[in-house]
Amino acid sequence: MKKILILSLISLTSLAQNRIQLKHDEAAKRVEVTVDGKSFTAYIYPGPAVLKKPVLYPIRTAGGNFITRGWPMDPRPGERVDHPHHVGMWFNYGDVNGHDFWNNSTDIAASHGGPFGTVVHTGVKSMKSGKDQAELVVTAAWLDKDNQPMLRERTTYVFRGDASQRTIDRITTLTALEKDVVFKDNKEGMIAIRLGRELEHPSNKPEVFTDASGVATKVPAMATVGVTGKYHSSEGVEGEDVWGKRAKWMNLTGKINNEDVSVVMLDHPQNVGYPTYWHSRGYGLYAANPLAPSVFTNGKEAPMNYILGAGKSVTFQYRVVIKSGSVDPMTLDAQNKAFLGK
Repeated sequence: MKKILILSLISLTSLAQNRIQLKHDEAAKRVEVTVDGKSFTAYIYPGPAVLKKPVLYPIRTAGGNFITRGWPMDPRPGERVDHPHHVGMWFNYGDVNGHDFWNNSTDIAASHGGPFGTVVHTGVKSMKSGKDQAELVVTAAWLDKDNQPMLRERTTYVFRGDASQRTIDRITTLTALEKDVVFKDNKEGMIAIRLGRELEHPSNKPEVFTDASGVATKVPAMATVGVTGKYHSSEGVEGEDVWGKRAKWMNLTGKINNEDVSVVMLDHPQNVGYPTYWHSRGYGLYAANPLAPSVFTNGKEAPMNYILGAGKSVTFQYRVVIKSGSVDPMTLDAQNKAFLGK
């Protein structure tokens, strides 16, 4: 009896020390991430009938506020209802061997011609909760229009958190299978977050955005009460002017339910195309795309058209830091150095 009690106490102590917890609910097709018992995010893979790629959704601050939009998964009042393929935090691309992975969703407009590609979850390879961080390793297949695999994906997520901060590292390795894979110079990519309404830029006019297929999407003007977002790049560019500019990192600031928030996304020097271009829009799309120099410079730079040879692999790594409170330039520099291992 005494031995059982000691073992139970050891088990409870171990759980208490594992501040960042991962819990896999296979029936719900999600891995829940908590920090000190508080919901942080979840890796969800409901399948192509619901989502055309696995995503992290939702994502919360240390204060418990959502930085991600709810629609179309969990609509909230006052949100935009555009771009149904913008869900949580994801990683894909707009032209992979001619297939559009970016715009694929269960609600595709007839004007989008495709063909579309789908990223399908294939396994949770390992999970490790911990005191200072938790690590999740998952795999996926990038399928063409005939459901044939073009790429194999292996992604490692590293989650950290404390009383005022949450951090997500995403390290993704893509391996081309039997054929070369071409990522054509295309603005729709690559790592992205669709932000909640509070973190959009205020706008008092309707806008129209055109995708890589030339299809226009109208984004209507909306009430701007409580809309406080603003981008700040490592190169000193601010607001919506960051779109199509290179930067080593981006900081999005705003306020959600009286909580000051900074959402920082960091590029890594080992990534192709470093420092990345930013495909970040005022209406709530926060994305880094290193593979489209021609599109982002209106043809001033030559197209990249990145080729991944059959059997070859490439790795992309990014860090997202969600800070409660303001972040000064020195802290951002320190965050960047920590990510680079300096």
